[in-house]
Amino acid sequence: MQEAIKIGLIALSAALAIGVSAIATAMSQSRIGAAMAGAVAERPELLGGAIILVAIPETMVILGLVIAFMITGLK
Repeated sequence: MQEAIKIGLIALSAALAIGVSAIATAMSQSRIGAAMAGAVAERPELLGGAIILVAIPETMVILGLVIAFMITGLK
């Protein structure tokens, strides 16, 4: 029974690591994307920097995935 609880808590913590980082990324990208569309419409030369700013929050999800893999390796 103790082993089942331990595995369940590990799975829950891995899911939270990915889920919370994905929600945070979605919220930040929605705001950055809206601002980027307005900025690029006014000044098209900002496109390169705007694409980089949209890509930066994706690293949060990648780090969440790495942490989830590290957590599941704790068995």
